[in-house]
Amino acid sequence: MSSFGFLILIVAFAFLWLVLVRPQRRRQTEQQKMLSDLHVGDEVLTAGGIYGTITRLDENEVTVEIAPDLRVRVARRAIAGVSPRPEAAQEADEPGEAEAPPEAGGEPTDGGPPNDEHPG
Repeated sequence: MSSFGFLILIVAFAFLWLVLVRPQRRRQTEQQKMLSDLHVGDEVLTAGGIYGTITRLDENEVTVEIAPDLRVRVARRAIAGVSPRPEAAQEADEPGEAEAPPEAGGEPTDGGPPNDEHPG
């Protein structure tokens, strides 16, 4: 019966490793990768909740501009996240796309009654 108890103990440790340790290691490696991929001009969020743009990178420090002519030094590990680069956002917005005209039957802009086909 003691071998059965030992087997349950090993299964419990394996389950805890899969549920707790493995995801934490994955988050750690993603954080390290994000910190190593920082570039001047990146929009970042610090661990303190301050948004800014990176103006200078050192090995352990980052200078972040949080307002015009206002720069702060923060530890590199205090960068909590990076906003998508402006080039990536521009690729999503196709140039030359016009705003779609309002659909017929919608709310009129002159304040008159709606132009619905069925009574409401």
